[in-house]
Amino acid sequence: MEVLAYKPHAEAIVQRLRSLYERRASDRIFARMNVSGETLKRFRQEHRSGQCADPHLDERIEFWDRLLAESAAVEDDAIPAAYLSEMDQGLYGGLVGGEVRFQCNTNTGWVSSMVVPMWTDWLPFDSLRVDRGHPWFRRYVRQLDLYVDRAAGKFGISHFILIDGLNFVFELLGATATYLSLHTHSEMVSRAIDFAFGVNAMVQDTFFEKVPLVAGGTCSNMASWLPGRIVSESIDPFHMTSVDDFQRWGREPVERILGWYDGGVLHIHGNGRHLLETACSLAGVKAILMGDDRGFPLAIDIVKELRKRAGDVPLVVLVDFATFAEKLDRHELRGGILYKVEDVPDAEAANRCMEKVRQYRA
Repeated sequence: MEVLAYKPHAEAIVQRLRSLYERRASDRIFARMNVSGETLKRFRQEHRSGQCADPHLDERIEFWDRLLAESAAVEDDAIPAAYLSEMDQGLYGGLVGGEVRFQCNTNTGWVSSMVVPMWTDWLPFDSLRVDRGHPWFRRYVRQLDLYVDRAAGKFGISHFILIDGLNFVFELLGATATYLSLHTHSEMVSRAIDFAFGVNAMVQDTFFEKVPLVAGGTCSNMASWLPGRIVSESIDPFHMTSVDDFQRWGREPVERILGWYDGGVLHIHGNGRHLLETACSLAGVKAILMGDDRGFPLAIDIVKELRKRAGDVPLVVLVDFATFAEKLDRHELRGGILYKVEDVPDAEAANRCMEKVRQYRA
């Protein structure tokens, strides 16, 4: 594979991750070590969390370049990759005329985007149009070109979230009206879901046309790296519905878009864990990140249960460094899981821990 300056041992990492996502590593564990360095410290000093202006793209790729350069000394299971957080939601709604707002998160260094709900009813639907000449699409392409140029030979570019299915309807109507429309305007919801597939396929096709694969795979902020052209899907709207509602409204759109590519990764928040078995049964699912949310047990505290419920589907679980190191020494970690380890003191601590990770057998 090509050499990445910010991950000298990328080839070995890719081989490890390939075994995970091809479901040949149920007795092994994997880890991404998040060491908070000077770049993020500087970002926190220079920015405030909350709503902000549209950021300058040169500043954003400079942030990623410096941040990922700091990770070069960490010998974990991460393939360094920049994330197009500015495009993560606002792009899709912006393409159909939505008002895009940006949000700065000083915990992560991200500047993300969302759209104010556009309509109060379905009357404008037939006027929806999307084309590659739209200013938001041209901005997206400029960002891709800039990031690919700056990343060359150093790091990859992560896939970014799909906003399809009910997520897209949220952008049109807002959440409450979307849920009501499932019962009062079900035909319009179906039409909007079909429209959203075309929008998302256009966006993601362009991503894969512009962004080179790394060792034949896709860099992922969710799952580090996966073989093939892999997309990042969201089933968030169904976290507040029944499994039956997901089967009725979610399964087909998710399987359709995952089948358009080589599969996808999902994430499930604390209030959506009732969907885990159903999500694992979706055709094309390669991995699921188990999110942690206030009011629910941490995934790491119920990892044995989650691992059993997920079958052989690889999971991604968040955990702080102290807890991870303790469970590693006590041999309490479950296999077939990529652990995203936060609050790692420094590269030396990360690398000492990774020696044990590579030897561990569940």
